[in-house]
Amino acid sequence: MGRSPCCEKAHTNKGAWTKEEDDRLISYIRAHGEGCWRSLPKAAGLLRCGKSCRLRWINYLRPDLKRGNFTEEEDELIIKLHSLLGNKWSLIAGRLPGRTDNEIKNYWNTHIRRKLLNRGIDPASHRPINEAAAADQDAATTISFGATVVKEEKPSTIEIFGGKDIKTPPVQEKCPDLNLELRISPPSAQNQPLKSLCFSCSLGLQNSKDCSCRINV
Repeated sequence: MGRSPCCEKAHTNKGAWTKEEDDRLISYIRAHGEGCWRSLPKAAGLLRCGKSCRLRWINYLRPDLKRGNFTEEEDELIIKLHSLLGNKWSLIAGRLPGRTDNEIKNYWNTHIRRKLLNRGIDPASHRPINEAAAADQDAATTISFGATVVKEEKPSTIEIFGGKDIKTPPVQEKCPDLNLELRISPPSAQNQPLKSLCFSCSLGLQNSKDCSCRINV
């Protein structure tokens, strides 16, 4: 169940406030204090929503409001508080007497943001624009190590008799394992030069008178 409305919208005035309505609201709050905003409009004789009365009083009618342009000291204080609190305008307004949260928010969006950009400062991070851009780029860059690229070929199709096709599995190219462990050793004494056979011995005619193998021994 949501919260019930503070008043009947069908019986409330909308639009700009008149001077008579402002005077009634000021007179009632001066006499009775702010109190409960839900019951204040009826007690003050106003056909307004309680939220409308609260915003009218806080942003325009309360006597401690500071009128006029923001000073340079207020600008620097808003910038410092925004770097600590972010867009928590109500907390920032609590440290600037006489200024409202809505007023500070509008002033930030229309003036201070432009002032920071002209200084080369990012309004969101309060860092130099080049440094903030470099940090974002470094955070978005990822390096992957140990990636293995495997070249795959599309499966080939072999036609056979009978109208059926047989698809062969894809072939992956792999590098052969190379054994680069080389050894160098002196020649063995057992390796004797092979004797050459003569023509007679090569024909199987052993102990022939024409054998020259025995001559070379």
